[in-house]
Amino acid sequence: MSGGDEPRSYYVGMDVGTGSVRAALVDQRGTLLAFADQPINQWEPQFNHHEQSSEDIWAACCVVSKKVVQGVNLHQIRGLGFDATCSLVVLDKQFRPLPVNREGDSHRNIIMWLDHRAVSQVHRINQTKHSVLQYVGGVMSVEMQAPKLLWLKENLRETCWDKAGHFFDLPDFLSWKATGVTARSLCSLVCKWTYSAEKGWDDSFWKMVGLEDLVTDNYSKIGNQVLPPGASLGSGLTPEAAKDLGLPPGIAVAASLIDAHAGGLGVIGADVKGHGLACEGQPVTSRLAVICGTSSCHMGIDHMVQGHAAFPELQAKAKARRQSVYAYLNSHLDLIKKAQPVGFLTVDLHVWPDFHGNRSPLADLTLKGMVTGLKLSQDLDDLAILYLATVQAIAFGTRLIIEAMESAGHSISTLFLCGGLSKNPLFVQMHADITGMPVVLSQEVESVLVGAAVLGACASGDFASVQEAMAKMSRVGKVVFPRHEDKRYYDKKYQVFLKLVEHQKEYAAIMKGD
Repeated sequence: MSGGDEPRSYYVGMDVGTGSVRAALVDQRGTLLAFADQPINQWEPQFNHHEQSSEDIWAACCVVSKKVVQGVNLHQIRGLGFDATCSLVVLDKQFRPLPVNREGDSHRNIIMWLDHRAVSQVHRINQTKHSVLQYVGGVMSVEMQAPKLLWLKENLRETCWDKAGHFFDLPDFLSWKATGVTARSLCSLVCKWTYSAEKGWDDSFWKMVGLEDLVTDNYSKIGNQVLPPGASLGSGLTPEAAKDLGLPPGIAVAASLIDAHAGGLGVIGADVKGHGLACEGQPVTSRLAVICGTSSCHMGIDHMVQGHAAFPELQAKAKARRQSVYAYLNSHLDLIKKAQPVGFLTVDLHVWPDFHGNRSPLADLTLKGMVTGLKLSQDLDDLAILYLATVQAIAFGTRLIIEAMESAGHSISTLFLCGGLSKNPLFVQMHADITGMPVVLSQEVESVLVGAAVLGACASGDFASVQEAMAKMSRVGKVVFPRHEDKRYYDKKYQVFLKLVEHQKEYAAIMKGD
């Protein structure tokens, strides 16, 4: 697909995040030509219960899809790819929404990925020590689907469980809605549902945890046709969905991906020749994609910054300069660091960032956030330094994940960052300095949307494989190298970081003791 004269082919990538649906029109070289986003509703009927609506999300998909294809020759649109959060969509046997709440509101038929209602269920599932748990890191997270299914069975038997015909991961719901095909993506089922690419479902697991009813009818409720991401579904876009989305009927629709994985697809395949990187000529497994979106980072940083006494002052000053609060904080840190490297401002302020528990690598939902080194002053300098310590804590969390992967036999040399926070230069530099690895940023900032479009491109048959589409549609924008002269400082901070979680567990043990 090289040469300048061939007609341009376009692909639509759609990304359903936590708070909005985003879409992009992308060409065969991975260039983003149009972008649109639309907020989606969330409900929190009680603490740790987070719900959405599949009808609301589909309506938002239709709005953004129509926007990005305005003025484009529809005959040149060749494929559509979806990614989404790992939220659980519940439909009845006629594909109508069912309530996942005690109020009986069937409009709210999605248990969101970040919902922590199924604490006792996941605890019981983990106590089984079943062999399938090794596929999810040895311990299942409360955010995975099996505990949520068990919660529905135990708490909403009559209004939801007994009527249910289909339990979809949100990415698979979207591809079904577009094509009428109930096939599931291997990505969602392996990552969140205990499916094995080699062995399929394990009957003994579902029976052991009390969900034996899912085994009947050959797992039809949770998926018995499983396809690799990027595979073309059915006969493509149905006439009804085409009308909804403003796209041509029959265009290829791809088996989907989890949102973070789409980011990896959009960034990790780039050709790195000429950048002096260790991963050049190495297998793609020497690269780690770090997706800095809502779940991993924004929530923790926002929580620390917005809850600080100096936040109103920060907002006013950033607004006066027409800057984001984070751009303002970054420049304020440069102002107060004097002659030392900016990272050294946190020599006596340390953060453990797991305000919503830890998914990876510890899979411990009981963990809480920690800060040590607070003073009486609460001015803008303090806020800036607390923000810096939180950014560093997230990077130390990445280092902890890398070490866990390396002890399991992986060999990683280069980080590929994408997602909202990859636009923040401080966040990027701290990841390089703290992991000691170069960080590659892709030329196209919206890597997640490029990844979704890569799926559509693959499904269209324009590329022979996902790998080929990745290589042709992602490009290196910038490489940020670590400041090796600061290594000793960050090694010491990392020791403190590990002590924080060790101490937290000790405190919990003391309080549980007699």
